[in-house]
Amino acid sequence: MWDDDRHAWGAGPARALRLAAAEVRLLARHAPGDVGAFIVGYPGHFDLPAARRAARGRPLIFNPLVSLADTLVADRARFRPDSLAARALETIDRHAFRAADVVVADTEADADFFGGLAGLGEVPVCFVGAEDRLFRPGWSPPERFVALFVGKLIPLQGVETILAAAGEAPEIDFRVIGSGQLEGLLAGRPPNVEHVPWIEYERLPDEIRRAGCSLGIFGTSGKAQRVIPNKAFQAIACAAPLITADTPAARELLVDDESALLVPPGDASALARAVRRLAADAGLGRRLAAAGRAAYEREASEAVLGVRWRTIIERLL
Repeated sequence: MWDDDRHAWGAGPARALRLAAAEVRLLARHAPGDVGAFIVGYPGHFDLPAARRAARGRPLIFNPLVSLADTLVADRARFRPDSLAARALETIDRHAFRAADVVVADTEADADFFGGLAGLGEVPVCFVGAEDRLFRPGWSPPERFVALFVGKLIPLQGVETILAAAGEAPEIDFRVIGSGQLEGLLAGRPPNVEHVPWIEYERLPDEIRRAGCSLGIFGTSGKAQRVIPNKAFQAIACAAPLITADTPAARELLVDDESALLVPPGDASALARAVRRLAADAGLGRRLAAAGRAAYEREASEAVLGVRWRTIIERLL
């Protein structure tokens, strides 16, 4: 029922009626007889009961990517940690994780977190990766160096760190693509920062390949320590140089000064120095690009992740 909405969540009588109609259609639909397992492959915490009904007793796998409580309370600060809403979100997390036969995490750091949150046993890991059909190699050092950031403007990203780094490196152009909770920070952005609220997803690979480097996340929250964002996988899939925060999750995939430049989270000066390094050294960019692409092919390509997913599913069956 969310397919026609760019911003999927909403409330009200019309939404409730659509949801009820979708449940009726779901209950009336017979699952194909040759289906071995069902996968909820997105943050579908509220959809686990419907998925159970759709599965008709078959195994159910949940790949949540996030904890709702961690995202909305600790990271985005929508609710106070001691609030009723925070406790309710923690309960929803636990029920959703326990409703699945297997929970799959996106990093080892998140696997430990999810397991502790819901009292789970083994939580297998499968990186997010990128779509190979779109994010293909093709980067080369550009004539005009631009540091590119793409993503929702939420605390996880460390937008304020990126803007402060741009202020410390006024000779370098920054391009920020995205909108969201912290968009107001861009109102007073330095003159060398261009803001584009939205581009079509299919255009992202060209943006990455044209930029001097891609920027990952630089937030300081616990969640930022545990995730590798889509944009990081997309950058190294395009064989483009990547700068991102030095976190336990990033270290699961990347090596500093080999496959990416890793800087301390929240450190604008370190980020500015890293961007300047890349802007001044095309050879460094080429070296990082090649090693980043090699790490992608080894750990996060569709061929590799397909085997991991198949192993998880077959072990469950």
